[in-house]
Amino acid sequence: MLSFFKNKKNSEDTKKKKSYESLKKEAEKSADYKQAFYQNTHTGVKFSLHFITTIIDEKIIQENILPSLLSKEFHDFDDLKKIVPLIDIQVSTDESEIEQKLYNGYTLLTMDASNRKFAFIATINLTGRKVSQPEVEFSVVGPKEAFVESLKDNLNLIRKRIPVKELVIEELNVGKITHTRVGIIYIDGLTDESNVNTIKQRIRALDFDQIMDTSFIEQLIADNNKSPFPQLLDSERPDRVASVLVEGKVVVMADGSPHALIGPTTLVEFFSAYEDYFLNFFISSFLRLVRLFSVTFSILITPIYVAALTYHYELIPKDLMATLITSRQEIPLPPILEALFLELTIELLREAGARLPTKVGQTIGIVGGIVIGTASVEAGLTSNVLLILVALAALASFTTPVYRMGNTIRILRFPFLLFAQLWGLVGIVFCFCLLMGHLLQLTSIGRPFLEPIYPPRFSDLKDALIRFPFDKQAHRPQYLRTKKPVRFQPKEGKRKLDIDE
Repeated sequence: MLSFFKNKKNSEDTKKKKSYESLKKEAEKSADYKQAFYQNTHTGVKFSLHFITTIIDEKIIQENILPSLLSKEFHDFDDLKKIVPLIDIQVSTDESEIEQKLYNGYTLLTMDASNRKFAFIATINLTGRKVSQPEVEFSVVGPKEAFVESLKDNLNLIRKRIPVKELVIEELNVGKITHTRVGIIYIDGLTDESNVNTIKQRIRALDFDQIMDTSFIEQLIADNNKSPFPQLLDSERPDRVASVLVEGKVVVMADGSPHALIGPTTLVEFFSAYEDYFLNFFISSFLRLVRLFSVTFSILITPIYVAALTYHYELIPKDLMATLITSRQEIPLPPILEALFLELTIELLREAGARLPTKVGQTIGIVGGIVIGTASVEAGLTSNVLLILVALAALASFTTPVYRMGNTIRILRFPFLLFAQLWGLVGIVFCFCLLMGHLLQLTSIGRPFLEPIYPPRFSDLKDALIRFPFDKQAHRPQYLRTKKPVRFQPKEGKRKLDIDE
């Protein structure tokens, strides 16, 4: 019996040794894998260091690790934490951790005297860009900090704004190959646990080989990944993320991504810029209404033009009809082809300007728009009236503060154009009904996407289409089901103390 256990132990050691050796052979194929062998001057203990040079800071090895291991009393792994002046030192017997730690910036320490133990010493080289101004969600008023690609730096920006122990950050490794660190952030005792558990469950269930950005996560965990509408709000602003956390929402961040995902969210939030909260509520409410009008105008103006000229001449005023007849009398194309030509031209200019370098892209967009627009009118391919309407529609679509929703608005114009050509204004109404039916079914982390419009939540309308003053927003959004729905007592919010008090 004793021999059986001894043989079993030897076979396990052999298996581990073979696994370790095979890992070394695989690592040695890369030029940035290095190993070095040393001997302690006092005790004569032999040890070796293994690391990937491209992801570690070699100064830490030369200044902190080697001087301690070579000159101080070093007998076993138990002495490491005593003699090496570093915090993150882990001793393990689990060989499966070697690959993960080695390729995440740890230095592997092995000893000839102990084949069953390993030590991992953190020597990570933290390189990346510094905190800069927001580029997508830029605002004139308010903080000028934006997230970067380092998860640690991003969490620092959030912790700085919410310095409470209730702020919980749970980390998961996602991606079979990339093993991307993903952080799930929420405020314990405030956020609804069902929202947190739903997001954690969906992220844990991801079966994907690479997670390079939070955009991957947004597409994989969305309630309906076939919808053109984004169901999680993304933001690059730490102040906005801190604000939604205090509201009771959940935030997802990934290492290597400068954007955070916020959920649950609603449709109206995509048309609210965070700068609205830094302005007077009259001004911010007016700007929100302007954005909503702009989006509606951007989607419907070209389809209405096509429907009116194709089916509904009687709806056009006589004075305007004369202008339209004059502008179209030499146009050989029907209104639908004329509209599609200009819409696709605008999209081509927009895409070309986005893909080219900044200075060249701006020049292409301005010069190309002027040249092509003028030439198409003079050549008799399009009318000058439609050119003005398409240009205004493109300009109106830029008022959407969230880039993902702006892309959705651009796409929606084409189905409306198709239905306008088929059935005129009836087709536009039918397409609008299809759109509303889709939005009514859409959810974000199981919460209704059209809230507070449907289901109606009158208290949540105080910060939806328009923004009420802060002293009127005493309650958190109802659809979040927070554990603390009351922010402050309404009477205290209205009270203003005099000097004598």
